[in-house]
This record gives sequence, structure tokens and C-alpha cells, in this order.
Amino acid sequence: MKKFISYILVLFAALSALSAADISVAALRGPTSMGLVSLMNESEKGSVNGNSYTFQIEGAADAVVPLIVRGDVDVAAIPGNLASVLYNNTKGKIEVIAINTLGVLYIVENGDSVHSVEDLRGRTIYSAGKGATPEYALQYVLAANGLEVGKDVFIEWKSEHAECVAALKADSEGVAMLPQPFATTAMISEPSIRIALDLNELWQDKVGSVLITGVTVARKDWAEANPAALSSFLDSYSESVNFINSDIEAGAKLVGKYGIVPENVAKVAIPYCQVTLITGNEMKTALSEYLEILFAQNPKSVGGALPADDFYYTGE
Repeated sequence: MKKFISYILVLFAALSALSAADISVAALRGPTSMGLVSLMNESEKGSVNGNSYTFQIEGAADAVVPLIVRGDVDVAAIPGNLASVLYNNTKGKIEVIAINTLGVLYIVENGDSVHSVEDLRGRTIYSAGKGATPEYALQYVLAANGLEVGKDVFIEWKSEHAECVAALKADSEGVAMLPQPFATTAMISEPSIRIALDLNELWQDKVGSVLITGVTVARKDWAEANPAALSSFLDSYSESVNFINSDIEAGAKLVGKYGIVPENVAKVAIPYCQVTLITGNEMKTALSEYLEILFAQNPKSVGGALPADDFYYTGE
């Protein structure tokens, strides 16, 4: 009996070794990387579910993209539409393995007069992100609610979110579209600033599906060569996401520890950051619907063409 048990233990260890891998991950600083912090912390103590990890947190997508394209990292957390652009530009060499962040865009105001999209009529919205997802999401929501940009509502585009906050503070009637955690930072610095509208809720109300901010992609050749390690990674990732959503105070400490955003900001912002992990066919359905809307507005926003089915890793 002892020999049999020993044999089983040796076999289990051998199988575990075969599924283990060294996984390198890059992520964009902000909500897109918040769901990883518990896994990052655990990985400092050793392997997690058989895998060893290295992480890179970058401040801009331009720094993350070359890492995944060159093969310097195996996995990357990036904006949802950028994943489609990379798929097209690399001729299908990457695939999406999960949605990691839903909508983080909010209409904030310096006052208390905006309680519906209709209340934006005649107002000017300060926003950054022209030519990117924020513009397409805002334009879609406004149009879906009967407001025409340039006629019923006006958008003043800024180059950075910080400029939007400055404009908001200087304008007692100011309205801005800000992503988290910038919206929280603005509210902490100026008590009269409040969240007026949640673009994720407005999008879901009109589209019937979720607004997507970030996804996690993998190099297709790596994923195909390491299916067990990928599955284990997704399990660990899910546990990490559950941790930050269930223990905000502890999660905020780790977010601060890894320099994603300051702990005091994270403590307030996390509930608004829509950190999640959606995989499989649910991910495919939500992301494909989102990309179709962006494509209809501007094909360049998704790389000129909608990705084929092999863009979506469903585990099947």
C-alpha cells in the first residue's frame, strides 16, 4: 500500500512538473493591472499553482505592446480594442484569454445638476482620449440618447486627464469624462466634484452588453505549447481578482505597493474600477459585440477588420 501511495505521489509530482511554466506578464498601470496584484504578491514567495512568474507594470500601452509583439513576455493586459489591432497587425499571433476590466469611464461634475444624459444638453464635456475608445464610447452613448455632438452637446478635447481635472476645477458648471482612478483622484482633491453618470451602465442600457476597458492576451504559440500552464494561470488570476474585490483594504495596499496607484486613491477607486475576469464563450460574446460597435464607428479603432474566431481563446 505504501509503495502504491509513493507511486501515486511521484506520478502527481511528475504531472505537475509537466504543467508548470515560467510565465512573464506585462500590464498597463491602472485598473487593467489591479486584478493581478494578489498573484504578484503570492509569486514573490515562490511558484503559484506550479507556475513561476515575472511581472512588468508599464505606464503606457506603447511600452507594453512591443513586449508581447517581440515575444519578451507571454501574457499582457492591454486595452480591449488594442488587442484587436495587434491581432490584425501580427496576422493572428495573439489571442484574447480574458476580459479583465469593464467600463471605467464616468461623467463627473463640479456641482449637482447632472442626473441623466439629457442633463448634458447644452453643456461642454472636457475629455481626453480623442481617436480612442473613450471618444467612441462617449459618442455612442450620447447618440443613443438623442444628443448630437456639436449641436446638443459639446466636447472639448484635452491631451491628458490632468488637464480635464484642471478645467473641471476652474469651471463651476464644468462636466468631464474621466476614467478611474482619475475620477477618484479629482474627487479627493476637490470635494465639490462628484460622479454624475456611469458610462458602463448607460452603455449596457442601450447595447445590452458590457462596455469593455481591458483584456488579457497571450502569444498564440506560447498558449498552444503550454495549455496546462495557461489553465493554471487563469485559475490563479481568478483567485487574485476575487481577492481584490472581496477585501478592498488589503487590495488597496497591494495596489499601492506595486505603484499602480496610491493606496488612499485605490481604497476609494477599486469599487468603481470594474475589475473582473470573464473567460470562455462569455468573453467571446461580450468582446465581439463591443468590437463590432467600435468597427461601425471607425474600422481603424479595431485594426481595420474584425478579428476571426481564433482571436478568442475559449478553452475548447
